[in-house]
Amino acid sequence: MKLYPYKEYTPVIDPSAFLADGVVITGDVHVRKDASIWFNTVIRGDVAPTYIGERVNIQDNSTLHQSPENPLVLEDGVTVGHQCILHSCVVKKDALIGMGATILDRAEIGEGAFVGAGSLVPPGKTVPAGTLALGRPAKVVRELNDEDKKDMARIRREYVEKGQYYKEVIKKGSL
Repeated sequence: MKLYPYKEYTPVIDPSAFLADGVVITGDVHVRKDASIWFNTVIRGDVAPTYIGERVNIQDNSTLHQSPENPLVLEDGVTVGHQCILHSCVVKKDALIGMGATILDRAEIGEGAFVGAGSLVPPGKTVPAGTLALGRPAKVVRELNDEDKKDMARIRREYVEKGQYYKEVIKKGSL
């Protein structure tokens, strides 16, 4: 894990957050309590701020960046799947971004929404709260059901637990 300042900005990482090996974070990036950033993820805060909320998990090989005057915001409880690209977007509380998805400038993913694997959310598009959006470009296909919501909650919970587990293992020197 490497943290780099950029000009007058230095990443601000809550001590409870887990940053895996290979993570690179630069500049104006704020990571809150119990968040986990997984292997080989890059978060560059060298254009605008990036805010990562509590219990957010950003999985392996993801890339987060911004455009001028367009911060990147991940509210509490967001899950970002493996190998995603998020650029100057807003992802609301408890939403899930599926593996390999791309979310572009000024897009907004509603609270508890699910963007399916491989989807592309174009600039300025809104995915409403509690819906499933799929495709390139992403289109809303249905409302989420109780099973979807339970699975999303399970993933959030398991990533907080995994992040804390790895922090403990590293502290003990087992890795």
